[in-house]
Amino acid sequence: MWRVFYQVFLVKVHQIYTHSYLRNFTYILEFNGNKAFCVDPWSEDQVLEFLDKRQLELVSVINTHEHGDHTRGNDGLKKATNCQIWAHANAKGKIKGVERFLSAGETISIGNGWEINVLDTPGHTFAHLCLLLKGPEGPAALFSGDTLFNAGVGNCYNGGDPEVLYETVAKQLYGLPDNVLLYPGHEYLENNLRFTLDREPSNKDAHDLLSETLESEEFKVCSMGLERKINTFFRLENKEIREGLPGEFSSDKQVFLSLRQLRDKW
Repeated sequence: MWRVFYQVFLVKVHQIYTHSYLRNFTYILEFNGNKAFCVDPWSEDQVLEFLDKRQLELVSVINTHEHGDHTRGNDGLKKATNCQIWAHANAKGKIKGVERFLSAGETISIGNGWEINVLDTPGHTFAHLCLLLKGPEGPAALFSGDTLFNAGVGNCYNGGDPEVLYETVAKQLYGLPDNVLLYPGHEYLENNLRFTLDREPSNKDAHDLLSETLESEEFKVCSMGLERKINTFFRLENKEIREGLPGEFSSDKQVFLSLRQLRDKW
């Protein structure tokens, strides 16, 4: 299953739902007529079928981080297309076959004023990057891997640190413009909205989106503006959320850490 969610000039973003038991998304960025990047391939067969239908040349695979559900299609795509494998600089020894290690601040040019900015986004793991797609008018889309989900954030119990994740979310992601579309690594929207409503029952935006999600067979693509309304981890100053937490909290960071701990057990 795939759809085009973002198309401006020469850039198209295709979201492929993998039907994996972990509910992964894989993304294809199509540009310059027949070129493509693949972000986090679950299945080489799915990606190759898509490339063949669109008559696209795969330039590179970009892994947001080292976990196997985000890299398992690497080898098959490399063998079939001779594409390159790109990943975080800290992924050395964690992802095999990487030919380009990416660091914070690097820019991947697409052409016609479009580029991908590499963000170093530790927390879920310490070899995690996010990709910010930018055009002539500014940021347009974020490929967030397992750092930020629709209405949630990533866990930290498989090589991460929740305090570091807070710093990443608060300093790099929360302030992105409202219009930026969020493309996460997994489809967790319904469950995350239920957590939001468990913590903030009066949140009408979350109620409305949950109803919409349950009634639709299509996956919702949220903007960062919507995330600020329905993502508990973006609403740390909310009185209802704070009053529902055990203990007293003097900082947003403490609220975030308490929410992350609750979400781990929820």
